[in-house]
Amino acid sequence: MDAILIGIIGVLALVIIWIIMIFNSLVTLRTRIDGAWSQIDVQLKRRYDLIPNLVATVKGYAKHEKDVFENVTKARSALMTAQGPAAKADANNMLTGALKSLFAVAEAYPQLKANENFKALQDELTGTENKIAYSRQFYNDSVMEYNTKIQLFPGSLIAGSFGFIAREYFKIEEAAREAVKVSF
Repeated sequence: MDAILIGIIGVLALVIIWIIMIFNSLVTLRTRIDGAWSQIDVQLKRRYDLIPNLVATVKGYAKHEKDVFENVTKARSALMTAQGPAAKADANNMLTGALKSLFAVAEAYPQLKANENFKALQDELTGTENKIAYSRQFYNDSVMEYNTKIQLFPGSLIAGSFGFIAREYFKIEEAAREAVKVSF
């Protein structure tokens, strides 16, 4: 009788340890996603802060390209007021398109491309865009791992019991994948 009781207690202990391990791994993944999203926000804010300087520099050379500057400004504002991954992704796509137009305008002004301020700002913005892409990739990889774990057995049992829900990917829309068409 004692051996059976010890066996049952041992099995229960293993089940409890197993549940704790799965729960802790889900919490770790959820925390990683939150941290990755925070990094995306940091880079989007950095880009937000760089854009006025870049626009002001380009404006000095291209005063007649008013629509491009207005689009960049509107997109920048939309990004800062967006809430959640889907809204931020849409606003980010709009800003990316507007920045492509801005750089296309800059291509039309060789003296601007030679300007040190413009080059420094463009390099900063390019670096920030690369960091955004890396942060988005890390976030989406973390979301994929988390979403997979909460859907696969036995993680689905624990996830469902403790309220772990699927997270949203940071997506770009199809229009943002196309090359920007600028005509003068």
